Amino acid sequence: MKATGSESFKAKWKKSKSLVPFVVPAIVFAVLFSYLPMIGLLIAFKDNINFIRYGNPIEAFMHADWTFQHFGKIFSDPEILKYIGNTLIISVLKIVILFPLPVVLAIMITEVSNKLFSKWTQMSVFLPHFLSWVVITGIFKCVLSIDGPVNSFLIKLGLMNPDNPVYWFGTDSIFRGLVIFTSGWKEIGYSSIVYVSAIMAIDPNLYEAAKLDGAGKFRQIWSITIPSILPTIIVMLIIRVGYLMDAGFDQIYTMISSVTRNSGEIIGTYVYRISLGENAGQYGLSTAVGLFNGVVALLLILVTNKIAKKTTGTGVF
Repeated sequence: MKATGSESFKAKWKKSKSLVPFVVPAIVFAVLFSYLPMIGLLIAFKDNINFIRYGNPIEAFMHADWTFQHFGKIFSDPEILKYIGNTLIISVLKIVILFPLPVVLAIMITEVSNKLFSKWTQMSVFLPHFLSWVVITGIFKCVLSIDGPVNSFLIKLGLMNPDNPVYWFGTDSIFRGLVIFTSGWKEIGYSSIVYVSAIMAIDPNLYEAAKLDGAGKFRQIWSITIPSILPTIIVMLIIRVGYLMDAGFDQIYTMISSVTRNSGEIIGTYVYRISLGENAGQYGLSTAVGLFNGVVALLLILVTNKIAKKTTGTGVF
């Protein structure tokens, strides 16, 4: 058996060794920028690291005491628990509301008979993805300002009191709705690319056979298109669940203010605030929160992948 296994490995190596040069840069990149920085996770187990007092970061690390109190604070501090709750709420809303929309958009795009209109639509909905959140937030803050076009339009329709216009980005109760809306506006088109590709790979003969059997367009979509792209949907869902503890740092950071922090502050912005932002210096706690965030994300991927493989036979690994 060992000989067979050895021969099998040698045969595979001989067959694919020409691809090794293409893999080496990715491995080096992962080691340098993903694995080596994980040494910094040890900061989560150190108390009061004073990088200012000691000129050498290693010396500052060695002089700090070992502790587990940062992890205890994660589960006991009401403020941190509130931000974890905000992160989960926003992420779940994004999954429930936004995740199905790229699938629907991809089906609509591929069903358009006019190819020129289809390509124009694809280009239009893909474009917002390439704009930074700074630009997008600036655009929406202008459009949704107190004297902006949205409020003016609502006032003309009689749907808003002109003496009490809504400050959309400064209203805590609607901040999460703005987060979901702007996220969908930016990413739905780009996220649909993978589904468009999956739909284009479906055998056209299946649709021809369905037409001969008298199946209408909606029946074809339900019986052929969706089952054919279901493995792709499941894989994308597993990956998205892995980001459940990341509600979108770039987006929230550019949109949030002191008024909307109660419902909008997430783990990512909190970690930034206590490590590099206005409350900078709490490196141990911020690293502990980040480590906790990563462990939860890993567990979510493993559990979701296990459930998907048991129920559908499809998974990431």
